[in-house]
Amino acid sequence: MRNKLVRILLILVILVVVIFIDFPVLTGFKENIFKRKVSPVLGLDLRGGMQVVLQAPEGYSIDQETLQVAATILENRSNALGVSEVMFQVAGDNYIVGEFPGLENITEVIGVIKQTGMLEFVDVGDTLLAPGTAIRTDYQVGTQTTSETVTPTPAPLNVGQPEIASPQAADISIFHTVITGADLATVVVTPPRNPGDGYAVAFTLKPEAKQVFGAFTKANIGKLLAIVLDKKIVSTPVIEGAIETGEGAISGRGDNAYTYDEANNLRITLFYGTLPVALEIAESRVVGPTLGQASLQKSLFAAAIGFAIVSLFMLIYYRAPGFVAIISILIFGLTTFALYLLIPVTLTLPGIAGFLLSVGSALDANILQFERIKEELRKGRTLYQAVDLGWSRAWPSIRDSNLATIITSGILFWFGSSFGATIVKGFALTLALGVAVSLFTALFVTRTLLNLGVKFLEKANKERWFGI
Repeated sequence: MRNKLVRILLILVILVVVIFIDFPVLTGFKENIFKRKVSPVLGLDLRGGMQVVLQAPEGYSIDQETLQVAATILENRSNALGVSEVMFQVAGDNYIVGEFPGLENITEVIGVIKQTGMLEFVDVGDTLLAPGTAIRTDYQVGTQTTSETVTPTPAPLNVGQPEIASPQAADISIFHTVITGADLATVVVTPPRNPGDGYAVAFTLKPEAKQVFGAFTKANIGKLLAIVLDKKIVSTPVIEGAIETGEGAISGRGDNAYTYDEANNLRITLFYGTLPVALEIAESRVVGPTLGQASLQKSLFAAAIGFAIVSLFMLIYYRAPGFVAIISILIFGLTTFALYLLIPVTLTLPGIAGFLLSVGSALDANILQFERIKEELRKGRTLYQAVDLGWSRAWPSIRDSNLATIITSGILFWFGSSFGATIVKGFALTLALGVAVSLFTALFVTRTLLNLGVKFLEKANKERWFGI
């Protein structure tokens, strides 16, 4: 009995949590907890927007790592458009597919994608500029950096104490570019040297930039050198010593020490500030939001009708266990949707199809249990015995069928990375998540509720309440 009470309490706790996540209640509180909006993420086909297929030039040899780096750079750059859920993913051996939900301005998107990106090491003196601050430099594409400096006109500073300049001050100042990303030969992440230190980013310069950078760092020890991408501050490290060998390292201190991910992101920014390969637009298309909204409404309407019909069938054919199945399916749906919001999963039409198919798996698990229970009751077992034997004998079939579906979903997701089949990935992901949750509800929710109902139905008319 105590075990049953613990299970029921856990089911109630899970139900309260998923309802809190699923429904628009205490929105501000949820945003504080999860540090983002907890709302459905609709894909391109439901929300409308634009899809762009990029490819490397013909005859250009490119590996998967370079494609992935290019996709990361494009995704970070495209976020500046103010479009949420922008996604770039590698497709096949030569393509990158970009999706811009809610955006229909083809000219704007193509303009951003075609930017080559410009990485600069800029002399900002004692002016500490926050990451993301836009600045002006004396470097223009097509020119060469030299050791000659252009005197900047930053905001007034306290002597010996750096200050964060305001955006307005940064806008009217012109800072000198010492070297650019084109002058870097290698950039790698190095592990911490001592316990408590963070990761560092080590770099080497090309011979022609070695002398320029050496002379600059020797004359500016203790001052700031800004790393700038597309005229925006990425990081502002302090020059701790002259770098005359062409080899240097960038690291944080104390609370600002780099984690591996932070150091690796900086490595990518440094070495691939410009795209590692010139990409051509192979195809672009616009998906209207009206079509997507209509598809979403029809899908939800079809799901509601299907659930009503299935619920009616379960009640008529299985009676009391059918009612348990309806409650279990409702908990299954709420839990699965909560996972979609937390991960978050981008919902597309194929993704919704995967979810609806997983509802079928959840129903199958319940039906297998109920049929075995009815067989045991026909053999003259007591209700307690029938429920226990029905579950134990149905479980191998439930386990094997669901595991087979999860393995198949994994294969679909893996092959979905191939060009032309990326639409399958959403289907495979939602199907796998739904099947995993259906296993949980069959093992935990349905079984617990059936065991609870046995106490009240032990002396009831079994033909009437169980349909035997």
